[in-house]
Amino acid sequence: MIELQTLSKAFGPKRVLDGISLSVPKGESMVIIGGSGTGKSVMLKCILGLIHPDSGKILVGGEDVATVSREAFLDRFGMLFQGGALFDSLSVWQNVAFRLIRGPKKMGKAEAREVAVEKLRRVGLKPEVADLYPAELSGGMQKRVGLARAIAAEPEIIFFDEPTTGLDPIMSGVINELIREIVTEMGATTMTITHDMTSVRTIADRVAMLHAGKIRWTGPIAEMGETSDPYLQQFIHGRAEGPIESVR
Repeated sequence: MIELQTLSKAFGPKRVLDGISLSVPKGESMVIIGGSGTGKSVMLKCILGLIHPDSGKILVGGEDVATVSREAFLDRFGMLFQGGALFDSLSVWQNVAFRLIRGPKKMGKAEAREVAVEKLRRVGLKPEVADLYPAELSGGMQKRVGLARAIAAEPEIIFFDEPTTGLDPIMSGVINELIREIVTEMGATTMTITHDMTSVRTIADRVAMLHAGKIRWTGPIAEMGETSDPYLQQFIHGRAEGPIESVR
């Protein structure tokens, strides 16, 4: 579903992506791991067209993203943002239905509200939450609303940017399980950025590790613990000593 071919991007002298090639099969969950500043978010932004790569090619569904209609292209995606990114001035249901009302489908407000309430129910929130505002919700509830918004338009592809950041271990587990269930139900292709190894083991079908602008390792989640790659082993076990330099 998603294929990156020798993708490169630099900002001035800093090369953030250095010839990345990666394939994400249709209907599978790919999790991208790696330290802060290794280019994970830049890679997602390149796929979405928010950042233009210096070289390389991005194919989605076999089509070169540089040649397709932006509106039609973005209509295939949903996204759960790291900080929730909810609109403070809109109610919960309006946040969830934002794309349905403002996007290409131009759904009526009554119908959009029904869809929003159903998606809220799917992520474990009661109908009465629909008329609250983000400031009235806990962090975990805000994350669920963000997830409901990500799936509201039934996208083919969903990106999750640090889905459990700022949540306690129990709520993180709840969100991880919700993501796994919903993705399986929808048959969506997903890419997730995370530092949380519990999330990796819950969400991933396949894992790719990005370090210094290159894919160090990629493979099925079942093989992650068996590889001898020193970068991957240091990261997944949280070791201070190893080829990945730590700031002291």
